[in-house]
Amino acid sequence: MSVYSMTGYASVQRGVSAAGSAADTRTQVSRRLGLEIRSVNSRFLDLSFRFPDELRAMEPTLRTLLTAQLKRGKVEVRATIESDDGNVLPDPPARVLQRLNTLQDSVRAWLPSAAPLSVADVLRLCANAQTGTEDWSSALPDLAQEALDALISAREREGKRLTTMLLDRVKQLRNLAQQATPMVPLLVEQQRHRFIERWNEAMGLTDGAIVPEAARDRAMTEATAFAIRIDVAEELTRLDSHLEEIERLLKKGGEVGKRLDFLIQELHREANTLGSKSAALDLTRVSVDMKVLIEQMREQVQNIE
Repeated sequence: MSVYSMTGYASVQRGVSAAGSAADTRTQVSRRLGLEIRSVNSRFLDLSFRFPDELRAMEPTLRTLLTAQLKRGKVEVRATIESDDGNVLPDPPARVLQRLNTLQDSVRAWLPSAAPLSVADVLRLCANAQTGTEDWSSALPDLAQEALDALISAREREGKRLTTMLLDRVKQLRNLAQQATPMVPLLVEQQRHRFIERWNEAMGLTDGAIVPEAARDRAMTEATAFAIRIDVAEELTRLDSHLEEIERLLKKGGEVGKRLDFLIQELHREANTLGSKSAALDLTRVSVDMKVLIEQMREQVQNIE
């Protein structure tokens, strides 16, 4: 199963004859129905529709269609109805012009100061009077399914790109973890040598006097506590476990966005702990590099469904 992004765009159009059926290439089309679907990331599925009045009644049908195939994302659906030739205006019917003239006379009889109708007003009112002659109940759902298929394909292509990017960051994080693993034993060994040197210096200051047993035990306890404090083996183990789970989810696909988001938070927690336990500049650098990669992953995971 593929990984899907929540970001995508699809646009489709279809010519519709005056009878409301799909027109073939040999038929002169009176009007053209267009549909656009845009989607961006969101925590939940958020649908919005921008339809002309003729198509308002179709919103519930399209909502059902979209919710059945999309799980997350802010999705905007926009529909338009246009003449097949946008440069040609249809001739206003005489009956409509006569009716508008009668209505204008009636209005101005009561309101003499009312402005007369302009040519643009007449054309707009005539166009509105001619709307509603087509039956969109069969054309719109088919067009919506076509647009939805194109949107899902676009989201799948974007999901593949995100998967490739995330797997590359996982590989880089593993390399950084491998760099950090041998650093801790070296730091512990360096600290042990420093402890022995300071211990010998302290013994020299005693002029051969016997150092109390309690003092030796306290020194050994502090050296052990330091080794425990800088030990990041547990953090590196958990980080490797999280990386394995991320790889598994990306290969599995499906609705993995929320789980990936949680794992990214856990990766960030382990990288922070690694930095706080750092006792050397090299280990600090590794922690910072990890945080940069994890932040890049977090930004991209926000787009996965």
